[in-house]
Amino acid sequence: MARLPRYTITNQTQHIIQLGRDLQQVFFEEQDYRYYHDCLDAAAYNYGLKVHAYALLPDHIHILATPSRTDSISRTVQSIGRNYVQYFNESYEGSGTLWEGRYRATVLDEKQYLLTCSRYIETNPVRAGLSKSPRDYPWSSYAYNALGKDDEMITPHREYQKLGASHKERARAYRALFKQKISEETVSLITESTVKGWALGDTRFLHKIEKLCGRRASQLPKGRPRGS
Repeated sequence: MARLPRYTITNQTQHIIQLGRDLQQVFFEEQDYRYYHDCLDAAAYNYGLKVHAYALLPDHIHILATPSRTDSISRTVQSIGRNYVQYFNESYEGSGTLWEGRYRATVLDEKQYLLTCSRYIETNPVRAGLSKSPRDYPWSSYAYNALGKDDEMITPHREYQKLGASHKERARAYRALFKQKISEETVSLITESTVKGWALGDTRFLHKIEKLCGRRASQLPKGRPRGS
């Protein structure tokens, strides 16, 4: 099956996943996570990608970000590919790429899914069994979004900013959202939509994205079409 073209809509938030090749680890030591964070921070700044949330897991990465240019995401990922992969191979005497093909991404209806997808990303380490709470995992944006700690890479999204008048108020309100667990159905929907490139939103949003991109934004109906 031919791959669908990537979304290149400016100012439309996307959830991005990049997997390690054959799900092999891409981070081993603390310095690896820090170096990747620095690479992402620099590339996002250079190519106009506003990062709202992220989680760096041993074998894959989640990023929630809004591109200000049509090539913001692709150029950011390419830059990280050059810099982090070179660092990794030199550090661990490896060779070749670290990643499982191209990155996966989906656009999302920000009013409906922005905060949910942000929580999905920051609770991913918990679902993966890496920590008991998102608070305990050091390599995500939870410390910024929920605890109010500094992270220069993060640009607060307008939906996040609506949570309060100050960073402290927003962090407290955002933290309260975690009291309600994200349903398994929603977790599966976000995961599948990102991996397969379907847009996240209602029917009106899907039609909008299809019109903007000139490509389908949702799965085709299963089974054969009914006869007339």
